[in-house]
Amino acid sequence: MILDTLKVRDAKDVEAAVRDAIASEQPLEVIGHGSKRQIGQPMATNAVLDLSALNRISSYEPNELIITVQAGAPMSDVMSLIDSKNQAFGFEPVDTSVLLGTSLSGTVGGMLGAGLAGPRRIKSGGARDHLLGATAVSGFGDTFVTGGKVVKNVTGYDLCKLLAGSWGTLSVVTEMTFKVVPKAESETTIVLRGLDDQAACRAMNRALGSSFDVSAAAHVPAISLDAACEELLRIGAGPQAVTLIRLEGFPASVADRTKSLTSLLADFGAADTLAGEESIAAWAAIRDVKPFAAKGPFGDRPVWRIVCPPADGGAFGEALERHAGAEIVYDWGGGLIWAALPPAADAHAAWLRQRLQPIGGHATLIRATDEVRAAVEVFHPLAPGVAALNLRVKKSFDPRDILNRGRMVRTHA
Repeated sequence: MILDTLKVRDAKDVEAAVRDAIASEQPLEVIGHGSKRQIGQPMATNAVLDLSALNRISSYEPNELIITVQAGAPMSDVMSLIDSKNQAFGFEPVDTSVLLGTSLSGTVGGMLGAGLAGPRRIKSGGARDHLLGATAVSGFGDTFVTGGKVVKNVTGYDLCKLLAGSWGTLSVVTEMTFKVVPKAESETTIVLRGLDDQAACRAMNRALGSSFDVSAAAHVPAISLDAACEELLRIGAGPQAVTLIRLEGFPASVADRTKSLTSLLADFGAADTLAGEESIAAWAAIRDVKPFAAKGPFGDRPVWRIVCPPADGGAFGEALERHAGAEIVYDWGGGLIWAALPPAADAHAAWLRQRLQPIGGHATLIRATDEVRAAVEVFHPLAPGVAALNLRVKKSFDPRDILNRGRMVRTHA
């Protein structure tokens, strides 16, 4: 199906496009580079609202740790700019191009809409926690501004937080302001080898519960990795399980905490350490779930993003491996599980969600074929009360359901 593409030049064009869509009662698919179009329910739409021309970095104040960018600004450009000032986004946004096999890493607007945060979320929070303000066009066709461009801004309702992780269903964000953070002067990763999943989760939880300010904890069981995942192969992952625990900060502090934490974890076996670029590369591979890359050995498998209580992570992951034949990567000390399951008509959705219910977990299908995405609920079904509240929020922003209609809620059999 060939869709009409509306390539807007500014916020006024966005307003006009939304109002025209309301008048004709035709929904819009909102995209930047389209790098995340494979995530979510398949949408029935007649037109694409293309924001890629809204690609300006409006302002950047390194001394104030604040950057304001338009929604279509490429992530690669923004990351390169803040990296040149030795700064970064504290929540380590996930680059989904590895999992989805796309050539572009996407736009800042897409990053906010997805709200996917990397390993540092356990310490620094997610994208919503670093968003200071936004300018957006609602489903009424009107521009609104929420939040501000300073860190200490408490005026009015904090509506901008709702936009993170809304997948473009509430409004068309045209510009946003984020706080950035200085990069750590030093980082070291403690590596434990050969632990089973439950022992690894106990080790990670002990580290995270300590006073040593751990900024990331992940576990990669023994898994078939190809040469494209050299960052993890280089540290011995693949043939054997590896458990990684990251410490960041001033060099002297990192060295002292590494020594103390290694001692605390001594009963889990001898530990090695990674430092500098080797550590950075390993965590980038964990962040982007490189073991399940679209062009790797598990590229034909559906991939789930599962959030559950860390105390249950190891047992749940082992159940996935044992009963569903899953390959697993643990992040956030076991609170986040990436699972690549064997192909199936429903991507094992019913089995998975039935077993998540007793422990209060939820699962999102991040990668699957169009046919599978049409057959299952991609996003975890909500309890009736929560679903009703979500619908009220949706209607308050977009009463005619014009924006990304059906992306988050399956509307057909």
